[in-house]
Amino acid sequence: MIRLLIALAVGTITSLILTRVLIHLLRKLKIGQPILEDGPERHILKSGTPTMGGIAIVAGGVLGYVFSHNFNGIYTTSGLLIMGAIILAAAVGFLDDHLKVSRERNAGLNRRAKLIGLLVVAGAFVGGVVLWGDPYTTISFIRHDSIGWDIGTLGWVGWGVLLIVASGNAVNLTDGLDGLTAGISSFSFGAYVLICFWMFRNQGIYDVPHALDMAVVAAAFAGGCIGFLWWNAHPAQIFMGDTGSLALGTGLACIALLSNTHLLLPIIGGLYVMETLSVMLQISVFKVSKMFTGTGYRLFKMAPIHHHFELRGWEETWVIVRFWIMGILVTAVALGLFYADYIEVEGL
Repeated sequence: MIRLLIALAVGTITSLILTRVLIHLLRKLKIGQPILEDGPERHILKSGTPTMGGIAIVAGGVLGYVFSHNFNGIYTTSGLLIMGAIILAAAVGFLDDHLKVSRERNAGLNRRAKLIGLLVVAGAFVGGVVLWGDPYTTISFIRHDSIGWDIGTLGWVGWGVLLIVASGNAVNLTDGLDGLTAGISSFSFGAYVLICFWMFRNQGIYDVPHALDMAVVAAAFAGGCIGFLWWNAHPAQIFMGDTGSLALGTGLACIALLSNTHLLLPIIGGLYVMETLSVMLQISVFKVSKMFTGTGYRLFKMAPIHHHFELRGWEETWVIVRFWIMGILVTAVALGLFYADYIEVEGL
């Protein structure tokens, strides 16, 4: 338990301090986020706000994880692979953010380049898990045998890559309002602190050998998100950028894969799923309607859906807080399902 508290505290304090340093440095260097002109009008005022704040989140998470090991910690393959994937995903996001600010327009890496970058990160992670670990090759819900659809090693590799890429993009799409993604991510990583620690205490049921180390990773990044949120809350003094969103999405998916909670992740991250589905529906409905009518129909005023509510007249803070509430609710549902499965295990 002490390692979890240390990871959370160090992650929070590091991110809190480093974010303030980044704000000062980026303002001095006049490095700010370009804003799309076709978005909500009030967002134009945010143009020039420092970005790439995800550096502080990742640094907080890494230092929280490393420092916690001074308290009888043991580095594990699972923990190191997750940390490596998060850092690599952050590097892809940093490149995207750097191109945006250097070009002074909201156009960094194109979709193909960003996808290739995430595919490389995902491939390296699942390849490392297969090479140095012994993963269960089943699609699972809460335990490796809770659904138990065995898809073989190659199938698991493909499934793992898909989950990581989808999660990274989902968190990236959600990052559009002050504090929204940092708040939701703190709930999601917090849920995995509880889940992985419970797995550590009940190894005979879950058979996740490095569960404690994964709980430490989750605690460190929950702290990183909390410390960053102090400065990212509305009105944001800094944005996390793709540096943060791709790293956080990748981290959540990697923990889900190694804790065998693949299908629980979409519930924990229900807000991310909702945001992603809103974009997919918007594009699909527009394209299909254009085929039949010649003029496309937009299901939402703007996607992702948080912008739809803004254009309907909601204040930005209303959207953020209400989405946070929904994030807390879906996290509670996920934890409830996790515990309900535990008490129903035969012979418990």
